[in-house]
Amino acid sequence: MKNLESREDIELLVNSFYDKVVKDETIGFFFKDIIKVDFQKHLPKMYSFWETILFGQMSYKGNPMAVHFPINQLEAMEKHHFAQWLKLWKQTIEENFTGMNADMAITKSENIANLMAYKMEMARKL
Repeated sequence: MKNLESREDIELLVNSFYDKVVKDETIGFFFKDIIKVDFQKHLPKMYSFWETILFGQMSYKGNPMAVHFPINQLEAMEKHHFAQWLKLWKQTIEENFTGMNADMAITKSENIANLMAYKMEMARKL
């Protein structure tokens, strides 16, 4: 196990995570069927997102919450979906990394999952 400390580490983490996601019965359909993600475009955004979150590199430009609202309108993104996302993310981190940044990636992901689940639920009630 190694420390999570570089853009290359983030790329390994994100790639390994999405390998799990697309095979997952609970959330994979969002990526394959609902929005048909172009991973050649999506993955670099995710590398930059996590590089910004974990290392403060400010390489990510965008609004992740705004991107998810239209998906939520097509298919409800519910708490159990975010729980599964979080489970796969934590599992991927724990399989590959250790240390402070790995711990922070888990803590940040918990905050993101909880906030997104709440906001998607509220949006469906409007």
